[in-house]
Amino acid sequence: MSAHPRAGDVTVVAGGAERTHSVAAGLAALAEDVDVVLVHDAARCLAPGELFDRLVAAVRDGAEAAVPGIAVTDTIKQVDSTGHVVATPERATLRAVQTPQAFRRSVLVAAHESGVEATDDAALVERVGGAVLVVEGDDLAFKVTTRADLERAARILGT
Repeated sequence: MSAHPRAGDVTVVAGGAERTHSVAAGLAALAEDVDVVLVHDAARCLAPGELFDRLVAAVRDGAEAAVPGIAVTDTIKQVDSTGHVVATPERATLRAVQTPQAFRRSVLVAAHESGVEATDDAALVERVGGAVLVVEGDDLAFKVTTRADLERAARILGT
């Protein structure tokens, strides 16, 4: 695993209207010898390199897919369409999942070819019966989507 890609290792492809279309375009552009694929959201721009390394190692060690997760500290309620609570999952079993997400290439390709829809690639793999391993996430892999997130990122970066 090289610490820095060579210029010839990088290919830029146009994204699609939906996340699934963008990932499919990336998969189609991969060199034949790529066996581990990472899917990452640019909104998680501070995710450290060590997190990427942990995920690649998990797939190379035999996982079909690996995602980073952070333990949930809030009590989570599942509600129905009317807003009434229908369940309170045990907090110890919950993780807030981040990106990057890592996959054995063949598993991710099969999930995309299945035609199922999902909000992320790990969910696609789950829906076609694949196993997804959760590894320790990183607080720096938070999603920058609100003004408060942007302010947090600026504080971390010292800007």
